[in-house]
Amino acid sequence: MELLNHLALGFGVAFTPINLLYALIGCLLGTLIGVLPGIGPVATIAMLLPATYTLAPASALIMLAGIYYGAQYGGSTTAILVNLPGESSSVVTCIDGYQMARQGRAGPALAAAGLGSFFAGCVGTLILAAFAPVLTELAFQFGPAETFALMVLGLVGAVVLASGALLKAIAMVVLGLLLGMVGTDVNSGVARFAFDIPELSDGIGFVAIAMGVFGYGEIISNLAQPAQARQVFTAKVQDLWPTRQDFKDMAPAVLRGTALGSLLGILPGGGALLASFASYALEKKIKPKPGEVPFGKGNIRGVASPESANNAGAQTAFIPLLTLGIPPNAVMALMVGAMTLHNIQPGPQVMTSNPELFWGLIASMWIGNLMLVVLNLPLIGIWIRLLSVPYRWLFPAIVLFCAIGVYTTNHSIFDIWLVAGFGLVGYVFHKLDMEPAPLLMGFILGSMMEENLRRALLLSRGDWSVFVVRPLSAGLLLVALVLLVLVLLPAVKTRRAQAFVED
Repeated sequence: MELLNHLALGFGVAFTPINLLYALIGCLLGTLIGVLPGIGPVATIAMLLPATYTLAPASALIMLAGIYYGAQYGGSTTAILVNLPGESSSVVTCIDGYQMARQGRAGPALAAAGLGSFFAGCVGTLILAAFAPVLTELAFQFGPAETFALMVLGLVGAVVLASGALLKAIAMVVLGLLLGMVGTDVNSGVARFAFDIPELSDGIGFVAIAMGVFGYGEIISNLAQPAQARQVFTAKVQDLWPTRQDFKDMAPAVLRGTALGSLLGILPGGGALLASFASYALEKKIKPKPGEVPFGKGNIRGVASPESANNAGAQTAFIPLLTLGIPPNAVMALMVGAMTLHNIQPGPQVMTSNPELFWGLIASMWIGNLMLVVLNLPLIGIWIRLLSVPYRWLFPAIVLFCAIGVYTTNHSIFDIWLVAGFGLVGYVFHKLDMEPAPLLMGFILGSMMEENLRRALLLSRGDWSVFVVRPLSAGLLLVALVLLVLVLLPAVKTRRAQAFVED
């Protein structure tokens, strides 16, 4: 009964005309920056942070939250249509979503992403409202050792993600880890692997790698083909809506992705990104039905599950922020900055000292998710019309958007050259049949793994046993070891492709 009273208070705040307007602005901006590759919610929220100073605290946070989970919706659009992940959590969506688009099934792929995101967002918000205190206790159990173990499990999962030879998958993860080490050492302040290039002292940006390997790499491989074969899509678009069989296939995947994303969203460092990778790995291990499209070839479960997971994770990421004042990711850190701007101390006291803000923000998430699905589903037909654009006009536009997007992150010409270089690397990966998704997973998790490894060893005074004496950490490492053994065993007897793709 108390929860209903709190939600009534929240909807009373969220349904005011001014807050509805700012929720709509946030959702529109979020969708736009998700569709345009390279900008991202972090840069957008950082730019808009000073502008929120004149707004009421609830209006400011409602708009910024709309940008965050709106970007999770929009990021899937370019991932499916042009193989460009607009957001880091949309990387996995490229694998099957783009293949569906090539087969003329971009409509069902976009609808699966939109409907899965809506359902997961609503469930994630319900969990945030009902179970925030309980789930926060679970997040409390994750210290540096547990977080490091979770990252190790994530990297082993990245190996499972890759189709093809096991050695290639491991090589891509290791390459991602090495690229993540470029920059300044956080402890000593010494530049590592920067080769006396000042622009590399802050490390290589995710945007440069993702755009180069996925976007430019795809363009170069297309341009390398004869003119008559130089088309992104090999079939005309058919239905804009999923079939009954599609709904049967995607429904359980959406439920699994929502459950996994809701759990991983509250953990520090992972959130929507880790949830999308983990959910795809889970779907890939579930035995396919007879006649089902293989993963990597346009399986609708490979779109619905990760998109559900990243949206559920985006909602539950607010739990540690609103209940503990601990930001689990970069966007939540900016939300802390927004609250501080308005003289609000993030933490458990927000729920009691400022209930209108707390419950108004939660209620606005339901309204925002409804706005997003109403905005995005009618736009499917418009996005699909991109497919009719001749490739000679499409690829220069993609190159231009990528260049603008990567330049706006650091205002550096060097980053544009970096994207071009990674485009050539992406083309080489394409020719060698190497899946780039594990590279990005290794790159993103590498720096977080190093940070948590060092922190755990610092707290334990250099005692490595800290990773096995803590039950949760030991359990996660054990699961990673078992999974690695299961992955390695078939490679001894037969090709990995036969063991993991066709089974």
